[in-house]
Amino acid sequence: MLLATSGCIPRAAPPEGYGEPPAPHDAGRQARRHDDRDLRPLSSEAPDAQGHVRAIDIPSSVSQPTPAWVAQKVVPDAQTIADSIYVVKPGDTLRSIGNRTGAGSEAIARANAIQPPFDVRSGQRLKIPGGRYHLVRQGQTGVAIARAYGVGWSTVADLNDLQPPYILRNGQRLLLPSAAETARMSPEQRAQAFSLNIDDLATGSEPAIPAKEAPKQATATPKKPLHTDVAVAPPSAFAGRFQWPLSGEIIGKFGPAGDGRRNDGINIAAERGEEIHAAADGVVAYAGSAIAVYGGLILIKHGDGWITAYGHAEQLLVTRGQSVRRGEVIGRAGATGSVNKPQLHFEIRNKRTPVDPLRYLPTAQR
Repeated sequence: MLLATSGCIPRAAPPEGYGEPPAPHDAGRQARRHDDRDLRPLSSEAPDAQGHVRAIDIPSSVSQPTPAWVAQKVVPDAQTIADSIYVVKPGDTLRSIGNRTGAGSEAIARANAIQPPFDVRSGQRLKIPGGRYHLVRQGQTGVAIARAYGVGWSTVADLNDLQPPYILRNGQRLLLPSAAETARMSPEQRAQAFSLNIDDLATGSEPAIPAKEAPKQATATPKKPLHTDVAVAPPSAFAGRFQWPLSGEIIGKFGPAGDGRRNDGINIAAERGEEIHAAADGVVAYAGSAIAVYGGLILIKHGDGWITAYGHAEQLLVTRGQSVRRGEVIGRAGATGSVNKPQLHFEIRNKRTPVDPLRYLPTAQR
């Protein structure tokens, strides 16, 4: 995906093969043979009898399941409050103070340098940071909230200093850019706010859940995709190392690609239908084709803020909320999205920052 605007989440440049006719298969490569019928696209993203999803250039006219990040409508009813001072009363908590003042409890904690377990004492004078706050309701997602106000989710995430696991809670108040700031946005910035990217899916697509409810633990073989109002818990800790998702020539490197473009990962040449393997133990956070440039896309959370992304898949063999082990087959490579040569776009992200996968993968490919 391309980006020429500074200050936003960078997007991957089109790798080798963009706009070119598909190349014939290299007979010298050792790849599994597949019946061509197994690689034909289905007419939607609905799972087949085995729970698998095809993702080959799904027509926009085809009805697809409502994704979690837009399942719950968001009414833009944020309240704007002024800076103030609040004197803590007996029995107050940060959340109750937020409810009284209209500010987010997390914003109050940051403004007053209050650390976990976020206790306050009677008589304490707290700075209440003014701003425009949205009250989060059941099932709402960060992406949907940001779009309701016409701003980018990455901007909202930065304003609120969100951290893994990026799961919102009912009753939480998110700080938003002011109405004046939003009004000053250029047409390009407004369009960018509605352009979905990997960071959006990784950090802003989980539905909000009750404050005292735990997110759902992953299962190895889910019988069907999770309901759109169920949030998924990532692993408690990173298992420690990554492996190559498949073997092949590196045809797109990490970093600047000229003309203001940037590749947030690497692109690995593949045979059509070649197995894509999970790079580490984790939980599937997303599997679908909502970002057109990547075609079939899988996101896996590995714990401690580590995330991997697998793009241009022709077949997706996992669903959101499924646990996977390092080396497990999660999909099959193809030429979906913006490329015409079979390949895998692979990213590693540390929290919200893309890093060069070659720094974290074994020197020799498997």
